[in-house]
Amino acid sequence: MLAQGAEAVLIKEGDKVVKIRQPKDYRIEEVDLQFRKQRTRREAKVIQKLTEAGIPVPTLFSFCDKEMRIEMEFLAGKKLRDCFEENPINYAKEVGKLIAQIHNLGIIHGDLTTSNMILKDNKIHFIDFGLSFFSHKVEDKAVDLHLFRQALESKHYTVWQEAFQAALESYAKHAKDADLTLKRLEKVEKRGRHKQKAE
Repeated sequence: MLAQGAEAVLIKEGDKVVKIRQPKDYRIEEVDLQFRKQRTRREAKVIQKLTEAGIPVPTLFSFCDKEMRIEMEFLAGKKLRDCFEENPINYAKEVGKLIAQIHNLGIIHGDLTTSNMILKDNKIHFIDFGLSFFSHKVEDKAVDLHLFRQALESKHYTVWQEAFQAALESYAKHAKDADLTLKRLEKVEKRGRHKQKAE
């Protein structure tokens, strides 16, 4: 077993990773079944679309929405989390470019942390599309960037400000709706600050 998450278990089988969405007792059985089917199909579809666009993600081998399993390539590399601070600005620029590319395809990652990025052959690969979904909404793109900022601030607090600025500059160069998204990001961040004060 590689990992046990809130929604799924990851098992390594040779050069493959098998992701299995497990049933949840706290959900009504029919609702749980539908939810896991939709998530499994959507994750597989997202990986397929990103692969077709040439964005570095694990290769999808197969998926089954009856067994709720996805078989994909095992990426033998370092988690970006563990080496990010060796070269934070360059890594952040590359991440910003990749986020722009996935947003241009109408895909929201939903869990942009350096734990969900693998450095293999000097190339950053995005992994774990369990929370991803399809959307062209500026709000969804801005929230995706906001979550990345929070992840950087939490995990890489000594370099997060310069790194996030570098990521945004790179995003602005490559994203179709960059101006709109970055303006909305300012509003999202203000909402976040107001919420923190209220708490």
